[in-house]
Amino acid sequence: MKILYGVVGEGMGHATRSRVVLEHLRARGHDLRIVASHDAATFLDRHFGTVMPIDGMKMVFDSSNRVCRWRTIASILAKGLYGLPRNIRAYFELIHDGFEPDVVISDFESWSHLYGMLHGVPVISLDNIQIVGRCKMPDEVLDGRRWDYFLNKMLVRSKLPFCDRYLLTSFFKPEVVGKKTSIHAPILRREVLEARPERGEHVVVYQSGGVDPALVESLRMSGVECRAYGVARDVVGERVDGNLVHRAFDEQTFIDDLRTARAVVATGGASLMSEAIHLGKPVLSTPIAGQFEQNMNAIYLERLGFGQIARGIDHCTVSDFLRESDRFEDALAGYDRVGNSDLLRALDRELGTLDVAADRAEGREPWASVA
Repeated sequence: MKILYGVVGEGMGHATRSRVVLEHLRARGHDLRIVASHDAATFLDRHFGTVMPIDGMKMVFDSSNRVCRWRTIASILAKGLYGLPRNIRAYFELIHDGFEPDVVISDFESWSHLYGMLHGVPVISLDNIQIVGRCKMPDEVLDGRRWDYFLNKMLVRSKLPFCDRYLLTSFFKPEVVGKKTSIHAPILRREVLEARPERGEHVVVYQSGGVDPALVESLRMSGVECRAYGVARDVVGERVDGNLVHRAFDEQTFIDDLRTARAVVATGGASLMSEAIHLGKPVLSTPIAGQFEQNMNAIYLERLGFGQIARGIDHCTVSDFLRESDRFEDALAGYDRVGNSDLLRALDRELGTLDVAADRAEGREPWASVA
């Protein structure tokens, strides 16, 4: 089957997840064309080659590491106009190449979705963000965030509307309200699935965007070795500052630190949170203000007993969290670790539902008969 696969470039979670799915599809013998923006394009090109780079959306943050809603919207609009020629060029390159996809799979990427809509090709949405638009949010998640929720829901629902299937990935499972929608276990990197968890004494710290000085002070006051990624941005290799060991990001070093950690301190990104949960590591979440999805993830993390949210950071925050780590570990021991099989089986089932080429030859709308 010919598959056009689109990946949004905001953050690396989409790219690492898509790498797993793309490797699976390639092993199944599918013919793939990949389009991606920003860092995702660079990452996936390194693993697969011939990735078609396109322009995509990026979040805009202020000096306090809070999402600027209107600047983000303005940036998306401006980027859309600026990036239009490049995206049109990518479209005609695909046409000139003679590649006619049977199915489009989009990880929150609009260009591939639009291609599917224009050409009558079935589109599968595969990501974690659609939970915001296709699931019911409990009052606890919405409390004080209803405006953020409304804006995020409208953005998510308008970005990839009318897909034939929505495959959602998440470590929690809210009530689904969207049609043609199902929730599956998070997709994990092969390196994480193969990692053997051990309980060490250090804490892994991962921060994206700006870093709260109060958090750094709390890390220092904990007295525990903290292997910190993204806290100091000018690090080459490693730099030791008391109990803080600042490290430049290296995938294998990071995974080894993660599998042997006592706990994790991170923002609210779904990918790292899911990896930590799979490895049985309690998480202290410091979600980015104004980022509804990160706050949603953190609230569910706390609800399930897998960690807690840092609701205002002081010098005792990290120490107080670590004192509760045994309780979090007990809850994590009951987590159902199904790996990637749940999602990949669902995807294979969707791709095998109909013979798309045969349907087209007989003039039927692909997947039209599927409930």
